[in-house]
Amino acid sequence: MRCCLNPDCPNPHNPDSNNHCHSCNTTLISLLRGRYRVIKVLSDEGGFGKTYLAEDVDKLNEWCVVKQFAPKVQESSTLKKAVELFKEEAKQLQKLGEHEQIPTLFAYFEQDNYLFLVQQFIDGPNLLQELQKGAIYGESNIIELLLDLLPVLKFIHERGVIHRDIKPQNIIRRHSDGRLVLIDFGSSKQLTATVQTKIGTTIGSHGYTPIEQMQDGKAYPASDLFSLGATCFHLLTGIRPSKLWIQQGYGWVTSWQQYLRNRDIDGVTSGVNLEQVLDKLLTTDIQKRYQSADEVLRDLTNEPSSEPVPATVLPTTLVHRPYLQNRLLINAAIFLLGLGGVWYLQSRPQAIVTSSNPVQPTENFIQSNSLKGHSSDVNSVAFAADGVTLASGSDDKTIKLWNTETGKEIRSLKGHSGWVWTIALSHNGKTLASGSNDKTIKLWNTTTGKEIFTLKGHSQGIATVSLSPDGKILASGSLDKTIKLWNLANGQVIRTLEGHSNAVSSIAFSPDGKTLASGSWDRKIKLWNLATGKEIRTLEGHSELVQSVAFSPDGVTLASGSKDKTIKLWNLVTGKTIHTLKAHSEKVNSVAYVPKAGNDKLNIVTLVSGSSDNTIKLWNTATGQEIRTLTQDSGYIYSVAISPDGKTIASGGSAGNILKIWQISK
Repeated sequence: MRCCLNPDCPNPHNPDSNNHCHSCNTTLISLLRGRYRVIKVLSDEGGFGKTYLAEDVDKLNEWCVVKQFAPKVQESSTLKKAVELFKEEAKQLQKLGEHEQIPTLFAYFEQDNYLFLVQQFIDGPNLLQELQKGAIYGESNIIELLLDLLPVLKFIHERGVIHRDIKPQNIIRRHSDGRLVLIDFGSSKQLTATVQTKIGTTIGSHGYTPIEQMQDGKAYPASDLFSLGATCFHLLTGIRPSKLWIQQGYGWVTSWQQYLRNRDIDGVTSGVNLEQVLDKLLTTDIQKRYQSADEVLRDLTNEPSSEPVPATVLPTTLVHRPYLQNRLLINAAIFLLGLGGVWYLQSRPQAIVTSSNPVQPTENFIQSNSLKGHSSDVNSVAFAADGVTLASGSDDKTIKLWNTETGKEIRSLKGHSGWVWTIALSHNGKTLASGSNDKTIKLWNTTTGKEIFTLKGHSQGIATVSLSPDGKILASGSLDKTIKLWNLANGQVIRTLEGHSNAVSSIAFSPDGKTLASGSWDRKIKLWNLATGKEIRTLEGHSELVQSVAFSPDGVTLASGSKDKTIKLWNLVTGKTIHTLKAHSEKVNSVAYVPKAGNDKLNIVTLVSGSSDNTIKLWNTATGQEIRTLTQDSGYIYSVAISPDGKTIASGGSAGNILKIWQISK
């Protein structure tokens, strides 16, 4: 399919064989800017252009979104304002796109007298579409939404940006991980240069926009929070605030409860007084409203304030404006975080090898086979004891077993109804455990490919699994903040470990099987006594969520990788940090020690790390120095594994849905 880029074309979709549009006879552009193949119209921007779905041929036809700016207005001031907004959106995306829940800007350019913006494609429905398809939002759903979106608002507000148009249409639920993504920054403004809009050009949407923004053109962090509260009301009731605004102005917020259809929202289930939270979000008096996302999060999680937040400073005329008093009441609370950026993928072409710091040792690293067979991103990899068999888990809902010497697929294990986020192999390689966002763990016989057990007990997706050295216990960590220990003989839960305040993203058994380490999105690492189920100690030091943990071969040291772009090495006797390794430019998704056999040959204890910066790094853990870097052209690396003999490294991620095999030649 080829798409006509004439914004006035009534029927822009054409067969591939056409050189001119069958509807308007405009010459069809094969590749916009020589790389973007426009496929179809996603939306019409109301007289200012269109938004298209496109393929990026330079990234293995990865989908992207192309926004075209083609205003039909002729009045100079209106046109100027529209141009400014379009350019502003590009600037904001460039600044904010590093956040995993905001689309990344890929390009901004002019062609054929039109302006174009190319950004990341977010695959999933917006929240209005969910409502239209019959979705029902209750107490827990609203708390889930707030806990997922408030950190995003905190991120943009700390960078001096206000969104100014938060509503269900501008929030997408990403298919790959269920996380909420905030889109459409065309209306955002810098806090340091608040814009006074002209009457008739106010930015925002009726019903969702607070009074200070609607009447005075002023927007603050508290303004976005009002819009978020109105969005919650819409989702709870199914009634558009814009409809009530047309009928009552801002009076609807004083009687919003009558629209809840007798739903029970007293907070008993959640333990959170959501009525008070929403009441404070929807207060028309900005001085009485929440002033920051942190304030809201504190009330939702019952955590103490870290520091006071100053009230919004308003012009005198606005401060004394007679505002309506709002009472908005709702409720709820669970904590669900999808596997955000760890699992978001971009295609990655062929890998190359570089040596950024050719310190000892002197062995050469070469890439051997690329294993191709998955139809989506590879989230987890693990070697069997023979050093030849490799297992991989993918977003295509399958686990594959590979022969790394021949590069051939041995078999594919199918049974999960959701993405496979994590896998682990027993020491003898005969049993494989897999965890999925379908909330289940499956045990597989790798010889026959048959499923042994399906383990159910977690209330949210399974982020990490690990098998004990003796092969008798399985540990699983979940987005539900808990760790479960399972008896592999009968598939029963031995005990549940609770203590983390956020998703458990990584777990690892000590070499002697007596201790379990867990890393969490609460930025903490916990050590557990497996015999008693008691917490031994908590390791704190990372400034962002912990993505991965691994024990050293001697069990004395623990390595942790974090979203803060660092790796920390911990002394498990003292609980102190030995080294903080800084060289990755993006979050560290996976860490793994080279097994003892490989370390003996290198005469050092070596750590391997994989990152979203497209690199695998090898480290001398004694000195904390980088040994060398293995680099790929694009995409993320989500998981690394090392063969038992220490000769081979496998990596999985978004590298065109393939696995990479790196070998150390002796």
